[in-house]
Amino acid sequence: MGNLNWVLHPRLLPTLFLLLSCILSLSLGTELSFVTCGSVVKLMNIRHNVRLHSHDVRYGSGSGQQSVTGVSSVEDSNSYWSVRGTSGALCHRGTPVKCGQTIRLTHVNTGRNLHSHYFASPLSSNQEVSAFGEEGEGDHLDEWTVQCGGSVWKREEAVSFRHKATEALLSVTGEQYGRPIHGQSEVHAMSNPSQHSLWKAMEGIFMKPSESPAGNRDYSHTHTEF
Repeated sequence: MGNLNWVLHPRLLPTLFLLLSCILSLSLGTELSFVTCGSVVKLMNIRHNVRLHSHDVRYGSGSGQQSVTGVSSVEDSNSYWSVRGTSGALCHRGTPVKCGQTIRLTHVNTGRNLHSHYFASPLSSNQEVSAFGEEGEGDHLDEWTVQCGGSVWKREEAVSFRHKATEALLSVTGEQYGRPIHGQSEVHAMSNPSQHSLWKAMEGIFMKPSESPAGNRDYSHTHTEF
């Protein structure tokens, strides 16, 4: 079964209150058909019907960094990710994410970025995917390129995420962990595109375009759908 250590670090989760405040201050308007910078979303692997997930549980092998998994639960708050620009290319709030654009995906509840590197994943020995950094700041291995068919990332479209540094694709192939995260699927990166590497934006808080672009951590003026 999976070689994971149960390492929990209790911490305050101000982002939870941030999400609640967003929900309470919904703005009315036309539903956005595309994903925008600053949005907070859940991403579902369409082949395995699991949502990209993380938590304060570290790998017991490989990098020892925070683990990233796939979960079948729709309601789990640990499956929210913030769509952000890179350190070298800002992604202004409400701007549609373009096909071919490089972004970071920051785990809302822990502030760590979706990350990959040449460590082997625990179950399949593919390329490990982890969550790395503090308060949304990590390194260049947190960067992923959105691959889609048109000009922008559409919400109803299946897209893939190619790791910029290693060119591997964010994937799930069905391997499942045992304790302490029984039933959660391994998420890893693979070189070849397939149905295992297709993802769709699901539930979330989708930022509307703003006349006064702000930083990526400003979640005001939102549209949401759960």
